[in-house]
Amino acid sequence: MIDLLLDIGTWILLIAGSILLLITGLGLLRLPDLYTRIHAGGMADTLATFLIFVGLSLQSGFSLVTVKLLLVIVFVFFTSPVSSYALAQGSFVAGLKPKLDGFSEEEEE
Repeated sequence: MIDLLLDIGTWILLIAGSILLLITGLGLLRLPDLYTRIHAGGMADTLATFLIFVGLSLQSGFSLVTVKLLLVIVFVFFTSPVSSYALAQGSFVAGLKPKLDGFSEEEEE
């Protein structure tokens, strides 16, 4: 009975993470500018990674594999927001302005 519940929980987490990654990919293609794409990619990627790796941790039981998966989750939680911020800050410093109300400053001139 416990094995069945673990399998169901694992599948729910894996499917939720996969759907979130598909939505993220669609958002990266459809969103209007770099800053909204960075936000969608950074936020959803971190959550999807968490869901998928927790599902894999449930399936592997308590072992060295689980510890490694949890360490990867911690690594992603620190690196994904930092890399998103660095990319956005570098783009802004380089002169790429965000679109406001659907128009960028270059289109108004």
